[in-house]
Amino acid sequence: MQRRKFLKNIGAGVAIPSLLSGFGVKAYANSPLSPFFSALSTDTDHVLVMIQLSGGNDGLNTLVPINQYDNLAKGRPEVILPKNKLLALSGNDTLGFHPALGGLRDLYDNGNLRIVQNVGYPNPNLSHFRSTDIWMSGSDSNEYFSSGWAGRYLNYEYPNFPNGYPNADMPHPLAIEIGTAMSMSLMGPQTGMGYVISNPDEFYNLISGVQSPAPGTPAGEQLAYIRLIAQQSRTYAQTIVSASGNVAQQSAYPDTGLAAKLKIVARLIAGGLKTRMYLVNIDGFDTHDAQVDPNDHTLGAHASLLQELGDAIAAFSADLKFLGVDDRVSGMTFSEFGRRIVSNYSVGTDHGEAAPMFLFGKPVAGGISGSNPVIPSVPTDYDNVAMEFDFRSVYASILKDWFCVPDTDVPGILQHDLPYLNLFDPNLSCLSTSTHQANQHAGASLIVCNPNPFVDSVQIEYTTEGGPTIVQILDAAGKLVATPVQGISSRGAHQTLWNGAHLPAGNYYCRLLNGASYQTKALIKVKG
Repeated sequence: MQRRKFLKNIGAGVAIPSLLSGFGVKAYANSPLSPFFSALSTDTDHVLVMIQLSGGNDGLNTLVPINQYDNLAKGRPEVILPKNKLLALSGNDTLGFHPALGGLRDLYDNGNLRIVQNVGYPNPNLSHFRSTDIWMSGSDSNEYFSSGWAGRYLNYEYPNFPNGYPNADMPHPLAIEIGTAMSMSLMGPQTGMGYVISNPDEFYNLISGVQSPAPGTPAGEQLAYIRLIAQQSRTYAQTIVSASGNVAQQSAYPDTGLAAKLKIVARLIAGGLKTRMYLVNIDGFDTHDAQVDPNDHTLGAHASLLQELGDAIAAFSADLKFLGVDDRVSGMTFSEFGRRIVSNYSVGTDHGEAAPMFLFGKPVAGGISGSNPVIPSVPTDYDNVAMEFDFRSVYASILKDWFCVPDTDVPGILQHDLPYLNLFDPNLSCLSTSTHQANQHAGASLIVCNPNPFVDSVQIEYTTEGGPTIVQILDAAGKLVATPVQGISSRGAHQTLWNGAHLPAGNYYCRLLNGASYQTKALIKVKG
């Protein structure tokens, strides 16, 4: 394959951002892009770090309801934790942490951990793939969204992305995921809203200018060429290198995979990236068998995972404080589902329903939301932890109280209107008002809809480079419902009047497609 064709076939989801005119990183030193790098010293506002526990975490062995212990022991004798080994929570004698979670217990005792009990969604789906999509997209179990909840928030905050990005107002990635590919969470209505770092080794290779070895084959040569171009010519990569270079020292971290990822996140936040969201993953929570050591239930696969989780979060929290940025960072754990109350005959647990979520950080209001799960006196194979809170209520509260999204705008982002929870310090200041206004105008606006919200008709104004042009209306799930414009346009500004009276009230998107340019803006229809 020729290099030109190889470059052309790179998809938007790869772990490197767009080329900027083919210049290498040295060319940026005295270019108009230099303000992007100097902007690293500006206020980076509030940051959310999401930790995905892939596989379905067993909440009942993570946070044990001591007041239900006897009933729990009847249902899961193969995996039940010894009561005298549980870690007590300050001021609460009805719950105990797994003995491997000393890091989280200490955060709780210090007022920096919020436990949200019994989190799930109605009519849960117990497929890993489908339930993960539901959690990441924020859909109901019978809905199919093509975008993620975090991606929709980022599209709301930066409506002109990706046109004109990076720019002086937002020179850095909107979100960063450390993983093999971009997750559904960070997918916006039209494109991925984040930047992917494939793994910690690739990060350190990037900042040290080292390439991972490529195979000595024609395909390997192409791969080496792409890596070289990516390393030398990608602006986002260079801002990451610049941010990393601003941090000379960090606190100690355990030698684990999750800790290595969180150490990178702390370094980039403290280094000055204005990135709003970070997503990392720890895998292995699908504990159908060998969940515990049969001879000591405090040990085994699940204990090792929880040890890694708790120690990594504790080290990350300590590092944020050491780096002086702990007041701007909060974190959240999530998993696609919990496990059943009753253990199986393979010394494990099977797919279940609701489970606890954890929010952590200095800005979090420490304590507990909700009640202990109720365990039947004689549990059966079909018994599950009942849902008390919809996971989207947690998301809504994060958007409202952490990212300072007005109450009226949160349902449009989540595509659902659910109660809020009190998860953050009530004295927390919202820092986003002025920043939000700047973000609305960052980049190039190619399409505008007025009025918005609308009742019947919408005036759509759009700018093209000429050539084939399409303007589409999509519903909240990404389904095409109308095409107001389709044809050849001349270069410049255009407008068209579209009548949407036939559509039900709700949230929609107006999308422009013109050559290599595309842009999607939120559109709301209200009843007349």
